[in-house]
Amino acid sequence: MQSLVTDADVSCVYCHSLNSRPLYDTVSIAGDRFTLNKCHSCNCCFLLPKPTRRQMDAAYDASYFGQGESKFSGWIEKVLDHFRFQRARTVMRYVKSPANVLDIGCGNGQFLQRLIQNDYNAYGLELPSKSAERASRVSGLNLKIGQLCEEDYETDFFDAVTMWHVIEHLSTPQNTLRIIEKILKPRGYLMISLPNIDSLQSRLFRGKWLHLDPPRHLFFFGALDLIKIMQAFGLEIVTIKYFSLEQNPFGMQQSILNCMLRKREVLFEVLKGNRLYAREYSGLSILFQKIFCIMTFPLFAMLSVVEAYLKKGGTMEMVFRKVRC
Repeated sequence: MQSLVTDADVSCVYCHSLNSRPLYDTVSIAGDRFTLNKCHSCNCCFLLPKPTRRQMDAAYDASYFGQGESKFSGWIEKVLDHFRFQRARTVMRYVKSPANVLDIGCGNGQFLQRLIQNDYNAYGLELPSKSAERASRVSGLNLKIGQLCEEDYETDFFDAVTMWHVIEHLSTPQNTLRIIEKILKPRGYLMISLPNIDSLQSRLFRGKWLHLDPPRHLFFFGALDLIKIMQAFGLEIVTIKYFSLEQNPFGMQQSILNCMLRKREVLFEVLKGNRLYAREYSGLSILFQKIFCIMTFPLFAMLSVVEAYLKKGGTMEMVFRKVRC
């Protein structure tokens, strides 16, 4: 018997409107096909059909979190630690210790560890995974393994809440933002980073864009639309940064490779240790992909500066402040 399609199956992820239009098609690394739709009510871009539980479980399998002591190989993790510590410095610029900081989707906890070393009270949320196991080893970290719930923290408890490339993964973003508004102190800060659906990369590569990442990335907003969304929760924009040396050059490089190869994200999966996904590609092919990224990095780093100047960078880092008591 054919299953019935309900309104919930085709509604906007954010506002649940049924009024949307298709933009373009995309395919996940598992070969599942989706269409990116844009809501006429709130301008949210979201995947249709809605990913099933089976698809989501497969997308967040062990290969996503990395199998070893770290998600990536040693030298890549050291580079990523540099960017994690930069994010910690961002928090420290806005909020002085001692202060309560919550990181939703805290990964291995290294960002919070740097805050702990500077006398902050660090709280982390992470899904059950190898990442959560790594975070559990960070001394002084108040870790919850699971999702954010209404009763987890007191009202007006946190001086800052952070979500670094997490918000686009949320299945119920309105509910999460409502809880954040409740637990954030007046004049407290919400700091997020996320893909920029209005970026040059997004418009150029469309369904092949690395940061589309179906089905894990469930929805996207442009900067102006997200600012309007946050205003409804009493959060005003403080600053937006469109430049990321960590995310934007590789976003362009991997997207180019996606256009050249039959499968998407081959090199990215190899760097995570997921060689099973890339088993049809020879060692020589993987080597050429690595050389391409190394040799062209200066070019795409400079292009990322231009993108940022035009406010069209592949990703955005945004700081909001709670103004509603």
